[in-house]
Amino acid sequence: MRIAISFTDRVGIAHEVLAVLAARRLNVVAVEVDPPDIFIDAPELAGEALDGLRQALLEVEGVEGVAPVDMLPGMRRRLHLAAVLAAMPDPVLAVDAEGTVILANAAADDIVGEAALSGGGLAGRGIAELTGDGDFQREMVANGFQVPAREVMLRGQPFQVDVRPIADQPSRVAGGVLTLHAPSRIGERLQALRNFDEGGFDAILGDSPAMTGLKARAARLAAVEAPLLILGETGTGKELIAHACHRASSRMGRTFLALNCAALPENLAESELFGYAPGSFTGAQRGGKPGLLELAHQGTVFLDEVGELSPYLQAKLLRFLNDGSFRRVGGDHEMKVDVRIISATHRKLDQMVAEGGFREDLYYRLNVLALQVPPLRERGDDILLLARHFILRACAQVQRRPCRLTAGAAAALLANPWRGNVRQLESVIFRAVTMTDGPWLDAPDLEIATSRMAAEPGRGGDGAGDEGAGSWEEAVAEFERALLDRLFPRFPSSRKLAARLKTSHTMVANKLRKYGIPQGRG
Repeated sequence: MRIAISFTDRVGIAHEVLAVLAARRLNVVAVEVDPPDIFIDAPELAGEALDGLRQALLEVEGVEGVAPVDMLPGMRRRLHLAAVLAAMPDPVLAVDAEGTVILANAAADDIVGEAALSGGGLAGRGIAELTGDGDFQREMVANGFQVPAREVMLRGQPFQVDVRPIADQPSRVAGGVLTLHAPSRIGERLQALRNFDEGGFDAILGDSPAMTGLKARAARLAAVEAPLLILGETGTGKELIAHACHRASSRMGRTFLALNCAALPENLAESELFGYAPGSFTGAQRGGKPGLLELAHQGTVFLDEVGELSPYLQAKLLRFLNDGSFRRVGGDHEMKVDVRIISATHRKLDQMVAEGGFREDLYYRLNVLALQVPPLRERGDDILLLARHFILRACAQVQRRPCRLTAGAAAALLANPWRGNVRQLESVIFRAVTMTDGPWLDAPDLEIATSRMAAEPGRGGDGAGDEGAGSWEEAVAEFERALLDRLFPRFPSSRKLAARLKTSHTMVANKLRKYGIPQGRG
């Protein structure tokens, strides 16, 4: 039985309490003093003997009470600590002042493996023996276990190690705690910090036939474990599609990391994707650095603008796609990871292959599965849906009341060619919401070119070419003609078109006759 004896502290009271138990010939296997209590574990103490022992203990000066307890505090703390360590997915090692392991959690044992442990566990082994890096152990001990994070190898696997000192006195270090982070675990944390979670296909706005078909096809391809190539103009939302495919795949819940191949020079893109070994180049992080492929182990890596890769990186990526293996920059150790590659580009890769600008073998490896994202001008039914969504988001972002589109603004949005696609539409809406205070957004607030000249080749879609618009009346006429030309095929009667534009049937019929646009039946 285990008991707790509450007392008023005085010199010798613990000795007198233990003398009472000794007089009754009770074997005491553990004693913990944590004022104002003494905790005692006496296995031979039975329930019927507790009352007599209590009376004897209460006669000791300063003893105020005796009660049974289920566990001694130290034992409880040890059990809780063991449970915490066992639950930690990262390997944790506690070492003494010389760098010898005192305690290791289950994750550390799993990494080292039973064969390497030889039945003895990790306790008693030096860090140099486990990592094969004697300099690291000597550096830790010499610097009081205050060393910067670095990479070490444990059983052939790379880990980023974080070291924290343990001090039994303010000026004396008694050892340290080493926490080892696998690259894939770092990748999970990196994704969580980026907080990129736009949801699945249901979160992609668009009810037009083009988008409905795209989402249906993408949902089927997402479940297939093969490289996926997403084609489409800039600003169409290719990364959003890629993330939705990841969410709909068997890798859902694993890491999703992206690399813009056009944003980095060749050497930086290589180190970001494949990582680098210790001492690879001047200024490199000490101990090396894992790349996205290691960080996203069992997850997905999205290569945006893959058509911008240099020939050297194309060859290195091809090798990885063949068997999942690669080497870090400056490294001689072969690594192998399980990563699905989703790539995207706005360029015509087949044409680049024909011209020698892109490897044909890599093209066929990336293009096992393919999706074509339609430009915004081919999904006109989604323009106003997207615009209203962006208005609500922009109003919330700038902390103003929601506003609405006038009929003229809606018509201007529908008539614009949107060469920058959804990204351009979002920018236009955000600028308009920011620069206006009223409850309505009108066509002039959008500051977009709405004449036919904006859609002509060589002219910008955001107002470039406005100097050729002539007079106000000519500009209005150009806008009206472009709008009716655009909408009439989808609303082929003056009544349907009038309902779509929320105006009178007579006015629409007169405009159709004015501009010589064929009329349907009214």
